[in-house]
Amino acid sequence: MDEKYSALFTPFKIGNVEIKNRIVQCSMGGTSLFGWLEPCHFDKEAANFLLQRAQDGVGLILPGMQCVRDTMGCRWLWQNEPMFKELAAWMPEFHKTGAKLFIQLAAGFGRSMAVTSWMVMLNKNPLLGKLASPFVDVSFSCASASATPNRWQEDMLSRPMTVEEIHTMVDAFGKTAKKLRDAGVDGVEIHAVHEGYLLDQFTIANWNSRTDQYGGSFENRFRFPVEIVQSIKRQAGADFPVSLRYSVVSKTKSWFHGAMPGEEYEEFGRDMPESEKAIKYLEEAGYDFFNCDNGTYDAWYWAHPPQYMPDNCNLADVEHIRQFTNAPVACAGRMDPVKAAEEIAAGRLDAVAIARQNLCDPDWITKIRQGRHEEIKPCIRCHNGCFNFAKFKGTANIQALPDSLHLGRCALHPPTMQHNRYKIVPTKKPKKVAIIGAGIGGCETALVLKKRGHNPVIFEKTDKIGGLFLTASAMSFKENDKELLRWYEREMKAQNIDIRFNTEVTDLGTLRGYDEIVVATGAIPRTMPNVKGFEKCITFTQLLREKKPVGDKVVFFGGGQSSCEAAYEMILQGKHPIIVEYAKDLVPAQNVCLANASFLRDMMLYKKVPTFLESTITEIKDKTVVIRGKDGKVTEVEYDDIVNGIGFVPTPVGGKGPHIHRVGDCVSIGNLRTAIWRAWDVAMKI
Repeated sequence: MDEKYSALFTPFKIGNVEIKNRIVQCSMGGTSLFGWLEPCHFDKEAANFLLQRAQDGVGLILPGMQCVRDTMGCRWLWQNEPMFKELAAWMPEFHKTGAKLFIQLAAGFGRSMAVTSWMVMLNKNPLLGKLASPFVDVSFSCASASATPNRWQEDMLSRPMTVEEIHTMVDAFGKTAKKLRDAGVDGVEIHAVHEGYLLDQFTIANWNSRTDQYGGSFENRFRFPVEIVQSIKRQAGADFPVSLRYSVVSKTKSWFHGAMPGEEYEEFGRDMPESEKAIKYLEEAGYDFFNCDNGTYDAWYWAHPPQYMPDNCNLADVEHIRQFTNAPVACAGRMDPVKAAEEIAAGRLDAVAIARQNLCDPDWITKIRQGRHEEIKPCIRCHNGCFNFAKFKGTANIQALPDSLHLGRCALHPPTMQHNRYKIVPTKKPKKVAIIGAGIGGCETALVLKKRGHNPVIFEKTDKIGGLFLTASAMSFKENDKELLRWYEREMKAQNIDIRFNTEVTDLGTLRGYDEIVVATGAIPRTMPNVKGFEKCITFTQLLREKKPVGDKVVFFGGGQSSCEAAYEMILQGKHPIIVEYAKDLVPAQNVCLANASFLRDMMLYKKVPTFLESTITEIKDKTVVIRGKDGKVTEVEYDDIVNGIGFVPTPVGGKGPHIHRVGDCVSIGNLRTAIWRAWDVAMKI
């Protein structure tokens, strides 16, 4: 092992429990041992995943958050006796790894509950809500400290929790913790005075307008999380460790808007002076460990950083707050293991909390210990498989239902939390398979086929692998994407995949001697020939990968994720982008996580990018574009260059047949997840 990682593999203590190393796996939605949104039960898929993480070498594992009262079914967690018996039977196998397990218990979501349109309907219609409440109690799930606007449906207000409901919940935390300890669990983590979840909504002054014992003064606002830890210590034992998921600073400017890195702003949530006071107060109340980052759902990109955020984005604030507590402190948020090891060795940090890297490479810690760091598949912070809750102006959460029910999966590694659906099964009849296209879909298909025992051959018309991902990864802040491309290049060589570069296949009939053919020819930019002057547009590839020189004012025809990312790149270059989008908001897509989309929207606001929503370009002249709004208003805007951002169309080669398969964007336009998962779907059937 490289010495620069050594500090990660030293032990530390939380209360009286020794953790074998400094690596903490953060909780991730969907990885709960007791199920996700369905009625609580011992979840064998999550148990398999978490055991693998322990076997890889994680020191402290935190499964996905679990509300102490079921979201569906409304049963209190402590009432499910059979579930705790199954947990107790599993714990000895887990403890063989030397890892420790803290179950993360949650009070709830409050205004952060990612409501869908049908949940909004139940909340707005008291009669329907009452009828549905034995199954899904939306009013309870969204209840908060005060009547505050839901993050996902701006005109929907949370109802204030009653004092009786608070007391019942406080008692439930203690009862649940006692059962967890009896089952062999090593501790619990409380979720959370963090990220704008329910307990955070009580602690933040601007979010809590109560006049009873849970509102007003500092002590009253923090009473709920204090009573929770006291209940746990009283019922489960004073020596039972209790961690707190804690946001140091909210990084929030107002409802629905966060602060950019480096931005000067007035804090709407918890500021640093109050945080300095709070962490000491919470430690004195009984919390033994602080698992820290920043942000709220209104500034979600601090707690779930996309690629646009800098590495170690929360580290400075976490290291500052550590000076105000004697309890150990971990930092989460795009943490670089090398930097974390440096800070731990220097005594400025106690542990590093890493979440999504555990989803995309099941052996990343083993690879570090064995000196194989370059073999680690990098997380690209896309959220496409693990947490793709999505919305734009005028919608609630528009995430697809299968994704809502199955979080904690990975765009880059399909077997994560799906090990029975996606697994390498050796073939009994090896075949020679031609693959047309060396984009990510084609490469992933070849790797799976090779591991199963087939003989794949890739035909690629250019001299590089990557396809359109070469363009997507070309931006300066896409270093993780570039790392992923390098990972594919190494894997293709390591697996000895036969790639025929500079070989274009336009007729599948020319491929003789192959048992199966996989078409992975991707997509090309959509055009709008009915728009006069459209030929003046340049493509994303010309702008980003080929680095075509452009002027100061760059118009993006379309305001989707690709356009907004490219506009951000122009901002970083000191240029002045302009965006024209037909929908009522930027990034109006179902498959882009709110953390990613809201960063781009907030960045465009912060940089005052001229944005024309519900508008389209009707003509592109030599120096101006003509923009027509939904209301019929016509505006003429000067520009230097214009970029085609209206999307892509599939470009499949050949026809259909029992031995012809398609993967990636040549099937339908998607993202890296759809390309990789389709590749596995096809490669497992051949």
